[in-house]
Amino acid sequence: MRSLIKHDDAFTGLEAAIVLIAFIVVAAVFSYVVLGAGFFTTQKSQEVVHTGVQQASSSMEVIGNVYGVATTASENLAYVQFTVGNTAGGTALDVSKMVVSYLDGATRSPDVQFVDDEDGETLKATLIAASEAMTENPASKDEMGKWGIIEKVNANDNDVLEPGEQFVIGVSTPTTLTANTPFSVNLQPSVGAVFALQKTLPPALHRVNILY
Repeated sequence: MRSLIKHDDAFTGLEAAIVLIAFIVVAAVFSYVVLGAGFFTTQKSQEVVHTGVQQASSSMEVIGNVYGVATTASENLAYVQFTVGNTAGGTALDVSKMVVSYLDGATRSPDVQFVDDEDGETLKATLIAASEAMTENPASKDEMGKWGIIEKVNANDNDVLEPGEQFVIGVSTPTTLTANTPFSVNLQPSVGAVFALQKTLPPALHRVNILY
């Protein structure tokens, strides 16, 4: 009787097709994973670039001098006054959302309170009153000082600083700010880098002083 001998010398056409399809599926899945990771990395890089451009274009600058307005007795400053505007190519920013902080050797106020809807003269009186209320370690918002927009130049009635506009800002200072005292006022817009004003009072105070 003839015996049956099994030969495995080669794949059949069906088996070869199955193996080929398996390789194609695995390669397709691997390619999808690699491409997905690449797209994710590219998207994150674009977000970082766009965020950096947005922050750089939304910054502001101080235009002109920084003035220190003293009390009637000229013993200490009541508030500082300066003009801000957009940097070249900058976008509009809401000044009312800006965080203002004050620091000198004796007083630290991390969140000076914004005062809105007051005309220039009324705001100046508010800043003088806030100067007398500021303490070395503020325990309440009323003791942290006040700041606001004294005047708007080439601007409409809102608090959005747009290209071509200028805002005159006033920030109250504590009674501890006397002659030869260095201090810092930090301006943190809602978008953009912190702008720091670091000044030192002159040896003798006048009613209005240019600070360097």
